[in-house]
Amino acid sequence: MENKIRSTTIIGVIHKGQAAIGGDGQVTLGNTVVKHNAFKIRKIAKGKVLCGFAGASADAFTLVERFEEKIEQYRGNVTRAAVELAKDWRTDRYLRKLEAMLAIVTDEQALIISGNGDVIEPDDKIVAIGSGGMYALAAARMLKKYSSLSAKEICEEALKTASEICIYTNNNINVEVIEK
Repeated sequence: MENKIRSTTIIGVIHKGQAAIGGDGQVTLGNTVVKHNAFKIRKIAKGKVLCGFAGASADAFTLVERFEEKIEQYRGNVTRAAVELAKDWRTDRYLRKLEAMLAIVTDEQALIISGNGDVIEPDDKIVAIGSGGMYALAAARMLKKYSSLSAKEICEEALKTASEICIYTNNNINVEVIEK
């Protein structure tokens, strides 16, 4: 049995004055589902920043904590905090070994931060990470373009779509929202 942990679909959307990030609840170890209702999203920075994570849980929690420290250090400048975290992640011996990704959403910005030093801000203000991320991304793009749904509803529907396609994604969905 392969012991690689695979799990998570995280999708974040900024749309019509609302920012939302959502995640599914499934955690898989090898070819076995070991948890159905994990909570993989957080409100941080006094509720002004939404964060979703994919990868090893302990690694992800460490990165979320470091990111929140960076936001405080740089007085709420999320882009600067993301870049500084990515720099630390690439150069610090301890952080370099962490296996996770972060999706960040504020009322104006959507970012993906990876351990490769990437800080990506998609043009369409939709971020997606994890095993089912690309399925959710495709669904969210079409929903944003062709529906009148809110950011929260787009996240929910995109995650439902991913759960119907990706074996590492379930339909136990959590969504957090911030209003502009």
